[in-house]
Amino acid sequence: MLTRIITGVVGIALAALVIQTGGLIFGGFAFLLSLIAWLEFSHAFGLKGVSVTIITGIIGLLLIWGCAYFGNSQELLAVLMGITLVILAETVLLHGRVTFPDGLISLGGLCYVGLPFAHLVLLRFWEQESAPLATPLGEFAVGAALIWIMFIGTWASDSFAYFVGSAIGRHKLCPGISPNKTIEGFLGSLVGTALTLAGLGIFFSLPPLWMALLGVGIAAVATLGDLVESVLKRHVGIKDSGRLIPGHGGVLDRFDSVLFTAPFVYYVALLTQFATA
Repeated sequence: MLTRIITGVVGIALAALVIQTGGLIFGGFAFLLSLIAWLEFSHAFGLKGVSVTIITGIIGLLLIWGCAYFGNSQELLAVLMGITLVILAETVLLHGRVTFPDGLISLGGLCYVGLPFAHLVLLRFWEQESAPLATPLGEFAVGAALIWIMFIGTWASDSFAYFVGSAIGRHKLCPGISPNKTIEGFLGSLVGTALTLAGLGIFFSLPPLWMALLGVGIAAVATLGDLVESVLKRHVGIKDSGRLIPGHGGVLDRFDSVLFTAPFVYYVALLTQFATA
């Protein structure tokens, strides 16, 4: 537990530095995390005898990241189409080494890992010409505020689910996937995250009710993201995706919920015109 706490404190401090710095530092960290997550994914399915197209996947990750970093979201479809054709071509050219199921799993993994981390970059670089948000701690760039809203909402969801579930949890949420998750914990995460985001709304001078509703959505998709990784780990027969983060497992273990909450917050912000709120 002590190792987990120390790692968490160091991680939060590093995250704060990277988020507030933005630019290439943030973009580079996002790509590095996506690369590590891809390697964890590849290793996990390798244990099941799947030949994941690792090198092609790395190239795909770089291209997806580049679309987000340079603001070329329109080219993302072309990149996904191109990398899909390349991976499927490998099932022909490398027939016997890369089977058709191998190619489909590789494509799925690339989307599962690459697209959400690209959305992290899109969030941080959100309309950089937008006026910063005034807070008691000074001005925050809109992109930085969105990243903090997403991360704090995700952390709140995980924390409230754990503590409420541990205290009063009696009814299993998905016993066949994650035996420790309870309905009470899930409801606690919905309420707790809504209250946390309402507080952030006051901090960022955003409508508290709107933020509370966003918190409910974040809690719901964060739980789904956690369960999806649990399904993955059960399928391949592992407890943790890696050992990179002491006490927390691998990048996929730590960012499983973020893989869902980052795109969710991005598109909610896009649909609600967050920058002009």
